[in-house]
Amino acid sequence: MPSATPLPSQEPTYDLLIVGGGINGAGIARDAAGRGLSVLLVEQDDLASYTSSSSTKLIHGGLRYLEYYEFRLVREALIERERLLSMAPHIIWPLRFVLPQSQSPRPAWMVRLGLFLYDHIGGRKSLPGTETLNLDTAPQGRGLSPVSDTGAHKGKGKGKAFVYSDCWVEDSRLVVLNAMDAAARGARIETRTRLTGATSANGTWTAQIEGPDGAREVRAKMLVNAAGPWVDKVLQRLGRAKNDRGVRLVKGSHVVVPRLYEGDHAFMLQNPDRRIVFAIPYERDFTLIGTTDEPWTQEPGKAEISEAETAYLCETANRYFDRAITPADIAWSYAGIRPLYDDHAANASAVTRDYVLDFDRPESGAPMLSIFGGKITTFRKLAEHALEHIAHVFPQAKTAWTGGAVLPGGDIPNGDFARFVQDLTRRFPQMPGALLHRLARAYGTCAETILSGAQSPADLGEDFGGGLHAAEVDYLVAHEWARSAEDILYRRSKLGLHVPEGTAARLATYLSQDA
Repeated sequence: MPSATPLPSQEPTYDLLIVGGGINGAGIARDAAGRGLSVLLVEQDDLASYTSSSSTKLIHGGLRYLEYYEFRLVREALIERERLLSMAPHIIWPLRFVLPQSQSPRPAWMVRLGLFLYDHIGGRKSLPGTETLNLDTAPQGRGLSPVSDTGAHKGKGKGKAFVYSDCWVEDSRLVVLNAMDAAARGARIETRTRLTGATSANGTWTAQIEGPDGAREVRAKMLVNAAGPWVDKVLQRLGRAKNDRGVRLVKGSHVVVPRLYEGDHAFMLQNPDRRIVFAIPYERDFTLIGTTDEPWTQEPGKAEISEAETAYLCETANRYFDRAITPADIAWSYAGIRPLYDDHAANASAVTRDYVLDFDRPESGAPMLSIFGGKITTFRKLAEHALEHIAHVFPQAKTAWTGGAVLPGGDIPNGDFARFVQDLTRRFPQMPGALLHRLARAYGTCAETILSGAQSPADLGEDFGGGLHAAEVDYLVAHEWARSAEDILYRRSKLGLHVPEGTAARLATYLSQDA
């Protein structure tokens, strides 16, 4: 089985040392490497270990942000939505959202006005616009409970709904694909590698990092602090903290339950407290419900859903759907800490999802760029904006290029995913259709590397369950920095929801054989 990339024999002085392997760090690494800069990215755990794998998994403009007059952010996100869809049609695809009005705390005219803006301010091209449905007759109403204006189940009809478009994304895979493209363009990506300290002098950073091969020093002309929830910690460690810049940590939690309704559409559910919760088809057999917005006052790190959050999400679902759920129905839950820019909003739901870039170029010492806030939809544009600051230090850097460049596996002819799957099925007739579809969704055209030389599932090596074979595991280790069962079962995929008991242990044994 392939091993980790060896350390360079003579390590250069890098142009950029990027701290953080979430979506912002990976996106900046990709953009910078494509402009000809030398890049080292270090991530203390796995890629997308924290915030970037704990989202609601949407590429969206943020309809509810219009309530907070975040028009620039929504417009930018909507423009990026269509760009990203064309860049990675295997891991990003259109999704229709049903917005029932029977229990809405907002008047219908206000919601419709917001949707009109949503349809038109972002240059929508390929996605269908808003329509109005009668949920008592439309198929999208199946599975919903009839409700009264007070929310009590009294059989007074389901009312009308607005239906609008956004996109789904495999969030942690989006991070990995950016890292892969960065590496292909010359960047060095080191996971399980922690920044332990750094000093700057004469325009250069000397940083101490510690990883699987031990501790070492590296040099870089500029440091990019994309540490997400730890951005403040990095600033404090390096003596660059400022009183007017900071993050506000907010926990968002989700639950996964057996499917609550049929159909490929999602729901935006409005609660009496004016917060919204999404219910989204997930991994064929499940419904994903989330998110919450809870202040996080502990140290950054792994988070778990609380009993109160679980109750809130179950109550929301039960307010709308025929099939009632309890905590006992939850197949999986996850929670993440979102590092939002602290705009001093009164409550967590109102904190801006916009980003702030803090460029620090002291007269003595080396420059540093810190990333505050952001959302997964705008990562590419954030990286472009970051490179505008970085270009002040590296005027030789090439111009912006990522807007039309596909991510690894995204070079599907004409972006026609269905036809691509049909072609795989024709070329590998002895492979199960479900396996080919999953590989196509996860890897796009890179699936052919996994399938190369195979005619039947037996040719792919050991079967760990759920259609996960040794050939795929080897690919993930060699090309996607996967090192543990959790990396593979819950970040590179969501096969953890489908594999039999014991798979994680067998997989861990396999991974340890040549580690």
